[in-house]
Amino acid sequence: MEDLTPLVNYVKKYIPLTEGEESFFISLLQVTKVKKRQYIHQPGYICQYRNYVLKGALRAFISDNNGQEHTISLAIEDWWIADPASFILREPGTFFVEAVEDSTIVQISYEAEQQLMQQYPKFERFYRVTSQLTAIHAQKRLLSNISQTAEERYETFAGRYSQLLQRFPLYIIASYLGMTREFLSKIRNRNLPPAQQTTDSSNNVN
Repeated sequence: MEDLTPLVNYVKKYIPLTEGEESFFISLLQVTKVKKRQYIHQPGYICQYRNYVLKGALRAFISDNNGQEHTISLAIEDWWIADPASFILREPGTFFVEAVEDSTIVQISYEAEQQLMQQYPKFERFYRVTSQLTAIHAQKRLLSNISQTAEERYETFAGRYSQLLQRFPLYIIASYLGMTREFLSKIRNRNLPPAQQTTDSSNNVN
């Protein structure tokens, strides 16, 4: 049995829980092991779960008509990931959600989430507040893409999420920031001494 304390503590940052509420919440969850490069959601299917990352790293991305990947979101421990529009609206999704590392995720289904909020309405506040924070993050990212240069976007990202640079390969970071891997490699190398500079090939996924 996996220790779900990190997830329970995450929820308690936003709402208090009694022992009974905590037990009921846990009873609705399922723990899933995911292998590296395994998809937990694909376009054309209705997203069935919200996914909390207990261990590992995942990303959500879309693929355009030319086969170019555009990373929408990244997630490591204590973060959530899904195709939110598909999950909430119950319509076929547009995202791939892929494990970048072998991962352990905690899933709650749409039906279980509705049951949870009906049984304990305080969870509506939890989902409302976390959705608001997600919307704020999305707005800041949009403004960054519009107003900042590529180098400024990378510096902002590296300053806020330095841990992600160690967990995701360069091509995924580049895709998330809206630039090519080659261009991001040049940006990174500008500020590194020669001995630490890398080539694009060193950042490929193994």
